[in-house]
Amino acid sequence: MALLVHFSVAFLSVLWAEVWRDIYHMAGHYWKPLQPWHNLHHRIFNPDLEVTNWELYHRSELFNDVPEAIFMVIMGLIGAGIMTYFYDLPGGILGVCYSGSFLVTSLARSRGWLLNTDLTHKPGLFEAPPAPWLVNRAYHWRHHFDNGRAYFGGTISLMDKILGTALSLKGKRVAVTGASGAMGGALLEELKKQGATVVPLTSSGVEGVRWQTGAEADHIELLKTIDILILNHGVNVYGARDPEAIKTSYEVNAYSVWRWMELFFATIETNRDRALKEVWINTSEAEVSPAFSPLYELSKRWIGDIITLRRLDAPCIVRKIILGPFKSKLNPYGVMSSGWVAWAVVALAKRDWRDIIVTINPLTYLFFPLKEFSRSLYFRLFSKR
Repeated sequence: MALLVHFSVAFLSVLWAEVWRDIYHMAGHYWKPLQPWHNLHHRIFNPDLEVTNWELYHRSELFNDVPEAIFMVIMGLIGAGIMTYFYDLPGGILGVCYSGSFLVTSLARSRGWLLNTDLTHKPGLFEAPPAPWLVNRAYHWRHHFDNGRAYFGGTISLMDKILGTALSLKGKRVAVTGASGAMGGALLEELKKQGATVVPLTSSGVEGVRWQTGAEADHIELLKTIDILILNHGVNVYGARDPEAIKTSYEVNAYSVWRWMELFFATIETNRDRALKEVWINTSEAEVSPAFSPLYELSKRWIGDIITLRRLDAPCIVRKIILGPFKSKLNPYGVMSSGWVAWAVVALAKRDWRDIIVTINPLTYLFFPLKEFSRSLYFRLFSKR
């Protein structure tokens, strides 16, 4: 038990250092005395993360990164001192050593002794989209070239998740299928409030881009211009089980969603695409809970598993939206308002939740993560790229 306590203190001391690093980073954007040096840091990289001026890079390291590391060391010493003096737990010194490693490397880079940048500024093609917890190159690229007032995480994205700065929707082009429905309309309004440019995709008579099931490929050129695709369309045949009901349920709820997703994946070619593009898919809590509509459940569970499988190799972020009963044409007995649900979905996406659960059913919050983890593990073990 004592070993576990010391290990926990050591881990928390590193987390403590990262929190203070992110606070200093935010201050570089909002506090005038630090802004010139942090702005210099932003100016020296082009969109390929190549250094455009090595002399300015060395100055940036000396006046931006070195003070940041010194601040981390000071705050680490304070934290370690408190834990040692009051609780006799010296494990907090690990955070000081961790911070000191950044001080040493930033000093070396400021003198030109290290001829490469740190890992988050390494140039070249991104191997993966933005990671969910650890800050990789695609994640940090967004801070430089998408929105400098978001994506503040240095090594972990904890502070961004807390502050809602792990995804910026300002200026994004967002397409939403099922735009004529209650949830589609509510999502469009909430996205507009966040500064996004919305593109309604609808198969009915409302204003927007018209599309038909089976003809998704007709809109590939549009998808090339879209940053976030939200697949929100669906159909509920309730208690029907005839062949036509089976065909309709799978074609609309499953196969059409899969085709849209794969078309969107095909548009991801550049570093910018991999860093910024996302697909959000409304699969419903019918993945794990009864909806008293067997074909609705079966089709939603099929597409849910396909998304879990494709996530393993997806070239961009894929979010699942798992919603409970909200009032709509499909469900006039829903107990949640579509406006509130849309607000919650967007708020959780801004905190980089990859599985966005909004429901009144507490069991879904337990069963869905277990189901998603077990299915993902199974697919990872028994399938290959």
